[in-house]
Amino acid sequence: MPVATFLVEDSPTIREQLIPALLELANVRVVGIAEGEGEAKQWLEAHGATCRLAVIDLFLKEGSGFGVIAACKDKGTPPHIVMLTNYATAEMRRQALALGADAVFDKSTELMELFAYCSRIGATSDLR
Repeated sequence: MPVATFLVEDSPTIREQLIPALLELANVRVVGIAEGEGEAKQWLEAHGATCRLAVIDLFLKEGSGFGVIAACKDKGTPPHIVMLTNYATAEMRRQALALGADAVFDKSTELMELFAYCSRIGATSDLR
């Protein structure tokens, strides 16, 4: 069964490429999308319990991915949180992990690692 995932990404081009790749290569089904921090928080409030994974960009149309990570951790859902960004510097990674992200992946160099991470989530039988 595909991993139900919430995608927070403001670029339509990236979403159009990432969503089918996640399904095909990582067995991930995107069940919700947000382009900004406020919209993401609203979606999480209404639907957060329906997904197991959040894939969050750092720079959004409004706000930042850091705020979305914090909101996920505050609600305790989804249980798996990753940041996917073009700005995966050591400091950005440190901040995302400190806020509660499980992993940080660079969009331009670590997509295969993201897909492998997502596949591992799908292979686990627990609901976490």
